[in-house]
Amino acid sequence: MITQENLKELQVRIQNLHEYLEIEKKQIEIQNEEERSADLSFWDSPKQAENLLKQLRTKKKWVEEYREIKTQYEDLTVLFDFYKAGEVSEEETEIQYQVVIKLLEEIEFKNMLSSEGDDLSAVLQITAGAGGTESCDWAGMLMRMYIMWAEKQGFKIRELNYQAGEVAGVKTVTLELEGDYAFGYLKGENGVHRLVRISPFDSNAKRHTSFASVYVYPLADDSIDVQINQAAVSWDTFRSSGAGGQNVNKVETGVRLRYKYKDELSGEEKEIIIENTESRSQLQNKEKALQLLKSRLFEIELEKKNAKRDEIEAGKMKIEWGSQIRNYVMQPYRLVKDVRTGTETSDVESVMNGNIDEFLKSYLMFMGQKPQK
Repeated sequence: MITQENLKELQVRIQNLHEYLEIEKKQIEIQNEEERSADLSFWDSPKQAENLLKQLRTKKKWVEEYREIKTQYEDLTVLFDFYKAGEVSEEETEIQYQVVIKLLEEIEFKNMLSSEGDDLSAVLQITAGAGGTESCDWAGMLMRMYIMWAEKQGFKIRELNYQAGEVAGVKTVTLELEGDYAFGYLKGENGVHRLVRISPFDSNAKRHTSFASVYVYPLADDSIDVQINQAAVSWDTFRSSGAGGQNVNKVETGVRLRYKYKDELSGEEKEIIIENTESRSQLQNKEKALQLLKSRLFEIELEKKNAKRDEIEAGKMKIEWGSQIRNYVMQPYRLVKDVRTGTETSDVESVMNGNIDEFLKSYLMFMGQKPQK
């Protein structure tokens, strides 16, 4: 049963939301930026204009979501008064209470995605660990899981690079997930994912353990200014093929970009390697590879700003026991458990069908993101 204390608690949370979202400040900025966009000279600088419009849309969305929560809360208080007067049922009031709670939790969660780069699209790379067919099949299962999750979010999905496993699954795949906050949602997925199951490829039906690494980084857009040292860029070309070895090109349209740089923190010489086979055009593949390089360099800059040398570069992690971030057990019992946050579920099938929000949210709460500015 809903009490007056429940309503007061919601009121406090909504007021806190108003303060740390800086709603009044955003409303003034929206008005000023709309006036700027109406000026005849606004499109004289297209890149700057597009960036401003993107920021304007984001601010409007925050304000609209806040207003929606406030409206739903006001409706709830009216219903509560009617309920006390015996004019509406407890069930009707409870339904409206859950509506407000859901909206509030969604915007509070979204507010945790406040670090630089969180609002950008994401590049997701999955690489099978040692173990041949078993690990390749596991990498393919993870690919399906993330694609299903992205589809539920309404993100656009592009396959940038695909190398099929010899028998099943994939050796490595790179996906672009285009949508607001894709990187913010997925940044906690970096690391090794471990599968325990009875292998469908083992005639003796023995239990097998497989590993695959996941690496997520933000996709830099036109608003990100990253300088590339062209002298440090070199190219290889190769014939590319689609999933399962289909559509083999007769010309070398696949590209491999190599970029050497010096790590300012460690002083070591390092190399970034990016492969792209998305298009039948070598020129388009080169342009995309350069965008991905820009994205990787942007991620490195974020790391330096945050003064962290954590495990975000999954390529540095050995794909072996002890380095995993999440375990997926299918036999002898069923369990998916995140080893960092302790979040777990026995509904393995649901997780493999892309329902991973519980794990994404628990990681962000575990990391304790700061309020949105």
